[in-house]
Amino acid sequence: MHYSDRHDLWVLTRHSDVSAALLDAATFCSTRGISLTNERQKLPLLPTMVMMDPPEHTKYRRLVNRGFSPRNVQELEPELRTFVSGCLDSLLEAGGGDFVAVLARPVPCFVVAHYLGVPAEDRMLFDGWTQAIVQANAGGNILSATDALGELYGYFTALVDRRRHEPGADMVSALINADPESLGLTTEEILGYAFVMIAGGNDTATGLIGGAAELLAGHPAQRRRLSEDPSMVPVAVEELLRLTSPVQGLCRVTTRAVHVSDTKIAADSRVMLCYGSANRDPRAFGDDAAELDVTRAPKRVLAFGGGPHYCLGAQAARLEARLVIEELLRRCPDFEVDAERGAFADGPFVRRYESLPFLPRAA
Repeated sequence: MHYSDRHDLWVLTRHSDVSAALLDAATFCSTRGISLTNERQKLPLLPTMVMMDPPEHTKYRRLVNRGFSPRNVQELEPELRTFVSGCLDSLLEAGGGDFVAVLARPVPCFVVAHYLGVPAEDRMLFDGWTQAIVQANAGGNILSATDALGELYGYFTALVDRRRHEPGADMVSALINADPESLGLTTEEILGYAFVMIAGGNDTATGLIGGAAELLAGHPAQRRRLSEDPSMVPVAVEELLRLTSPVQGLCRVTTRAVHVSDTKIAADSRVMLCYGSANRDPRAFGDDAAELDVTRAPKRVLAFGGGPHYCLGAQAARLEARLVIEELLRRCPDFEVDAERGAFADGPFVRRYESLPFLPRAA
């Protein structure tokens, strides 16, 4: 437990404390914002589910849960593997390059565009808006991406109107066809869902993919085990999630006085939940918790949060990481990355490489 005078907040770092707070949304609420500020940020694309609590959050989340079921996610695998392979082709043909720009960033953007039903011919526009919004969001001031937000708002307003007449197998169409008597979603509310997908589904998965490449390149013996037995990759993804923790932490505000680890936290206190440290807690993962072990098969990893706000796109992120790792190990198992020359993106919450030099060394 730590109290920060600078930010006027409590910091929880133990796995047990962070996990308990995530499960207790009635005490550790999200409706007053999940950032370091005391005011709920005013966005042009509200509402966003990340700043709701049950029962309101439950109603909105139920509408999109089905689209992210394991079965629906797996149906994306053939198309996504082809896309990953194409990105890797570019890296190999160039003899190396920026792993983030060519692979770790485009893959999550492709997945988000797929779920939102963005037509292939509009992907380049969407990619540009996404990058601007992700960078602004990571820096804690999403409103600085004024042009991108305005253009995205206009684009999705038109897309929503199109899907009202030409529905597809995407999230926007599913929301339009939701039971109007239960929520009666407006265009603005549907845009709120799109914003959550864009702001939350891109930089986090980019962080996982880039961080995974760094860890595997830095632990050749561990990587070799995966190359020799690719069936281990799904288990390894859980370990890589644990160590990378792309979302290092988020905040909550207490609705009542509560005791945590024998310390009393008053009502209306802001509390930072540190997922990154919780995922390296020796009490939860053993004395070697700081080390990479692709056979560990860790349980209760908090990389996707927990409780009502458990990440909606968790299965999609796992798929993205698995396919990237499988293709890397199949086509260039001895790849290298230059972590010292890599650069991390700004921002207090998401840990991700902004750039990461890559050398194939294809077998």
